[in-house]
Amino acid sequence: MALVLADRVRETTTTTGTGSVTLGGAYTSFQTFLAGVGNANTTYYTIANSTTGEWEVGLGTYTLSTNSLSRDTVYASSNSGSLVNFAAGTKDVFVTQPAERAVYVQSDRKSTRLNSSHTDI
Repeated sequence: MALVLADRVRETTTTTGTGSVTLGGAYTSFQTFLAGVGNANTTYYTIANSTTGEWEVGLGTYTLSTNSLSRDTVYASSNSGSLVNFAAGTKDVFVTQPAERAVYVQSDRKSTRLNSSHTDI
């Protein structure tokens, strides 16, 4: 199992609750989690329900046999950083780069991890 980040991975889900989300297919001009992430690989994800304002950013694993994405670790959410109990309705699920896990280069060329303490690494 590898951590995989891929561009333009975006699908829908109508899953409710706090468990894994079953994916419903890619949007036009986007790729599926299978094509972009691959079976049994982990990725950073966002799930967002624009109707209710619910959202979650975390780390999950894609499973081909169930066409689902687990929600293993939550980094931030509309539920105070905990798993969101998603309501009914269509939600977007996409690969993202969480701010908590981002690394960037400052203008002085020092590598810095962007996190709650903003410390140099």
